[in-house]
Amino acid sequence: MSYRREQRGSRSSLFDGLEEGGLSASSSYSHETNDHDNERAVDSLQDRVLLLKRVTGDIHKEVESHNRLLDRMGNDMDSSRGVMSGTMDRFKMVFEKKSNRRMCTLVMCFVVSFLIILYLIRMLRYFTLG
Repeated sequence: MSYRREQRGSRSSLFDGLEEGGLSASSSYSHETNDHDNERAVDSLQDRVLLLKRVTGDIHKEVESHNRLLDRMGNDMDSSRGVMSGTMDRFKMVFEKKSNRRMCTLVMCFVVSFLIILYLIRMLRYFTLG
């Protein structure tokens, strides 16, 4: 039973310094100690604020760099879109005429034949050397 009383006593001693709305100043701490602790806390906060300021400055520079990169990419995409539309217009003109269509078909057959022959030669080398 005395053990429970000691526990209650230690619990109540934990809350001795509490007042309505906050903590009361303990008699064990002097005014100078509190000022020193406050100075350290303020210095620590100042260091953190400076660090955050540097980090946000670095983030700002990085964002500006990425925005410039995206602008350049957008301009490049616009110019390549113009080139592609010009090429597509030329292809349409070529395929509108029958003689041009036949010529394109003939060229495509030669290209495909060349690729097949090249593949067969490489396979022949692979099997003879391997």
